[in-house]
Amino acid sequence: MIKDYIRLVRLPQWIKNSFIFVPLLFSKKLFLDADFFTALGAFFQFSIASSLVYVVNDLVDYEADKAHPTKMNRPIASGAISKTNAIILIVGLALFLIPTFIFFNIYFQFIIIIYVLLNFAYSIRLKHIVVLDILCLASGFVLRVLAGAFVISVLISNWLILSTLFVSMFLAVIKRRSELELIADTNKTRKVLKSYSINYLDQLTTISATGLIVCYALYTVSERTIQNFHTENLVVTIIFVVYGVFRYLYLMHNKKMGENPTDVIIKDFGMIINIICYILVVVYLIYLQ
Repeated sequence: MIKDYIRLVRLPQWIKNSFIFVPLLFSKKLFLDADFFTALGAFFQFSIASSLVYVVNDLVDYEADKAHPTKMNRPIASGAISKTNAIILIVGLALFLIPTFIFFNIYFQFIIIIYVLLNFAYSIRLKHIVVLDILCLASGFVLRVLAGAFVISVLISNWLILSTLFVSMFLAVIKRRSELELIADTNKTRKVLKSYSINYLDQLTTISATGLIVCYALYTVSERTIQNFHTENLVVTIIFVVYGVFRYLYLMHNKKMGENPTDVIIKDFGMIINIICYILVVVYLIYLQ
């Protein structure tokens, strides 16, 4: 039963909320205790909010999930957790989430509210609207970065925000492509898939990947970035971004992975090493050089 509830709140998906630490890392505040623990608290706050929307989404989607080859094993769709208990869990998460708002500033609270409401709208209606469903998925990562900036009261480069937008669109498009490739009868699962084609999603993938690489490259060489970090060497980290994009595309096409971005990131050895090396190099260039 405990394992079922852990699966229901999508504990492994909390890794997505690590985007909250992006502003902390690039604002040169990573080793400041006050800001670090504030960001850490924001991470757990956002994680509770994300678990709340995951449970709501599974509750709304349980009929469609039953017809999905993998989602049929989700706790509500499989019957491991009843709809009544899922509703009780939703109420419990909300009751825990709301009082903890007092520990964060109003701007962070506003982002949390937007995130929850947007995902509720997505679960009920927006996920059925072509293209808008992808943008809703992508917006979650942008909101995480903005939340991370607001909670420690720092400004973040527009290029970095655009990089986040494109990487999240890249992941969302590949998620849809993997679903479309996996599911034969779209009428019994996600209705919006009827509006997509593999060729169209491949074009969106190319656009998103290009946007990510270009925006991140421009961030590393921008005058503001060089002035803030007193180095022009951040541009070398573009190699990790390029490798990550190419590796993800390889896993999608050759290993049929991509429907669950979290699984790709935490289960593929190449991606794990690439992310670790990226973080270490960035920390060295920003804090130690």
